Amino acid sequence: MSNTNSLYSPRQVNVTRYVMPLREGGSLPALAEADDGFNYVLKFKGAGQREKALIAEVIGGELARRVGFKVPEIVFANLDSAFGNSEGDEEIQDLLKSSQGLNLALHFLSKAMTFDPGASKVDEYLASQIVWFDAWITNVDRTFRNTNLLIWNRELWLIDHGASLVFHHSWDNWEKHALSPFAMVQDHVLLPRASELDRVDAEMKSLITHEVIDQVLELVPDEWILASRDTETAQEAREVYDSFLKMRLAHSHVFLIQANDARKALI
Repeated sequence: MSNTNSLYSPRQVNVTRYVMPLREGGSLPALAEADDGFNYVLKFKGAGQREKALIAEVIGGELARRVGFKVPEIVFANLDSAFGNSEGDEEIQDLLKSSQGLNLALHFLSKAMTFDPGASKVDEYLASQIVWFDAWITNVDRTFRNTNLLIWNRELWLIDHGASLVFHHSWDNWEKHALSPFAMVQDHVLLPRASELDRVDAEMKSLITHEVIDQVLELVPDEWILASRDTETAQEAREVYDSFLKMRLAHSHVFLIQANDARKALI
């Protein structure tokens, strides 16, 4: 894997049409059209985990992109204050009203198929890279029940990183979280194929430089960070995210041991 798209920065689009809800998502994401003519999977800041899910989506998705994983383009999607007034479904209308302003969207991969571990096999090295990466960012949502992997143009694409960075929902004891193993790795859909975890550890740590982490954290809008009022300034919060990711990276052996032990229990 190569370190790609190092200068990538999300575009901003205006949502012009709400096409339909995507009911498979617990936070009611939607298929929407934007003023650039493309369709997007729209994630709302007014949904369940609010801005925290969008922050995790940007950080997780853009870190994945920078180490070479296939990730749909992430854009910042603006919802006008009048958008959704004609929506008949009250739940959706409330969601749209509470999400006015800046939201997040991923480019819609038309005709993509949900990854089925029973029908498709992933290369063991790639599987190991993805398992390692998800253990690093504490992504709890890449399971057999909900793989958050797509097959598009015969390639594996990673989606939905909004359930990553679990520590930021409580914010306290982030140092403890940074140095903790990742027990949920036992449920990872690709763990049975992840036979090269020790080999990928050094490579992933060489790709994920401090500069890469710093670049990605600068992409997160201040308004999303400040919405939760965890810190007085956005920069204070960025410093915590920065320290968490770098500390966890430096102590990758902690979650690596957990992942290897979980895999041994499976096989």
